[in-house]
Amino acid sequence: MVRQFTVNETIVRREILDGREWILYPMRVASDDGNTLAAYLHQGTPLTFGRGDFRWGVHPWAAFDPVWQSEGVLQLQRALDGYSVWGRWEDGRFAGWYVNFQAPMRRTERGFDTLDQELDLWIPGDGSQYRWKDVAEFEERERRGGFTPEEAAAVRAAAREVEAMVLRGDGWWEEWRNWQVPTEWTVPAAVGLQQPGTTRSPGSQRDSAKIVRR
Repeated sequence: MVRQFTVNETIVRREILDGREWILYPMRVASDDGNTLAAYLHQGTPLTFGRGDFRWGVHPWAAFDPVWQSEGVLQLQRALDGYSVWGRWEDGRFAGWYVNFQAPMRRTERGFDTLDQELDLWIPGDGSQYRWKDVAEFEERERRGGFTPEEAAAVRAAAREVEAMVLRGDGWWEEWRNWQVPTEWTVPAAVGLQQPGTTRSPGSQRDSAKIVRR
């Protein structure tokens, strides 16, 4: 059984593609009850990219400086969910929730593994209308065989689940709206790759990530 993490502990989020690390970065734990894991990604956090050939080429963020460019985000993920919810701030004020559809997290001794699944949902913090993002990119990736039919169906099921919660006004993530990063937290150091071939893809996921606003 993989242990729970402690507050302020540095963990590693890895996206696994082709059985290898495609991108990974450190985060600080805000809370972990064994089901819901909340972890903070600092602005300026170093990003590490996988080496060698990948089905989808190098990670698109590799074209930029290898650090998280935008303000920090609080990533909330629950066991078995096909998405995570990212709290975003602009100039220190809460901006909204960015729902990132992804392979369900698989806990590791270092943190957790997942893989981005292209589709996203933006929920403005001021209560205005939510909007879908990267729908065309998701559908094109599906058309080109980037997702199996089962994987694409799972993404759509997760999207329907989240949309229903938003329409009912009962998003479980709202309890984190007023969370603030502790002032004493610092940007974690870069993390290195493991040896090629030592990782396993979460589930049977075959696809990837995209450029999000960084």
